[in-house]
Amino acid sequence: MLSGYAFGDAGLDRSDALRGDADALAGLWPGARVLLLDGDGRAAADAEGQPLLLAGAQLGDHFDDAIFLGIDPCGQAHFALQATAGIEVPRWIDLRRAAVAWPATVGGAFAYARGMLHWRTRSRHCGVCGERLGFQRGGFVGHCPGCATDHYPRVDPAVIVAVGDGERLLLGRQASWIAGRWSVLAGFVEPGETPEQAVVREVHEETGVRVRSCQYLASQPWPFPGSLMLGYIAEGEPDLPRTDGELEDARWFSREEVGQALARGEDASSGPIMPSSLSIARALVEHWYAGAGGAG
Repeated sequence: MLSGYAFGDAGLDRSDALRGDADALAGLWPGARVLLLDGDGRAAADAEGQPLLLAGAQLGDHFDDAIFLGIDPCGQAHFALQATAGIEVPRWIDLRRAAVAWPATVGGAFAYARGMLHWRTRSRHCGVCGERLGFQRGGFVGHCPGCATDHYPRVDPAVIVAVGDGERLLLGRQASWIAGRWSVLAGFVEPGETPEQAVVREVHEETGVRVRSCQYLASQPWPFPGSLMLGYIAEGEPDLPRTDGELEDARWFSREEVGQALARGEDASSGPIMPSSLSIARALVEHWYAGAGGAG
């Protein structure tokens, strides 16, 4: 099992039974912890960059706009709220940056909140008839008053895979990344295919490399904006990688090159940079390098 990456644990009981009890949720609101995010998905922080969790009572009449996230082990309710005009906080911090410094469950809770708020702000109208939705069950159901269709939070499954040929690891890079950054390959699962089929298709589409076999290892919620990353290890043919525009470049890296890059960290002056430690991509690279996997 892979470990060490962010966003996998929000530390909350999602308390589905409470979602349908509007009076109970209203009663929890004044003493609840409210996770605030801005319109760009950045998390509220105090002046020192630590997580800022306000009480519902401090936010007045914003209860109707909040999404119930669940109950923590101490019995305290948590809600998510997108900040609007009039709600001031000391700092807004990118969640990927925050996840490196904040406790894992706090980062996980903000990731959960970010995914829910992204879905909510992009699901204002019914996709069937166009009527404006009304949100029920603590914000988890968008109900259409026109055609009675219910709309639920969206999660997009994607595969992310460390492909080896026995001696080398296949990595790619996108033009938008910082200089020197390389990572394992990833892509969305399409309708009508399994994640394993998506691994084979995506690797071949992006690099021309043929996958012989693959094995699922672990997953990571990735709220940028709303994916679930399904992590795989795979065995590929030693084909010469070629790119078709989706990637800027793709190539095989030797075990020595990968080990040196892992030890070097973020210094690109003398070689490639591996994925960030908060991502499952980094855990997959480390898993391959340790020789713990082979897809059978």
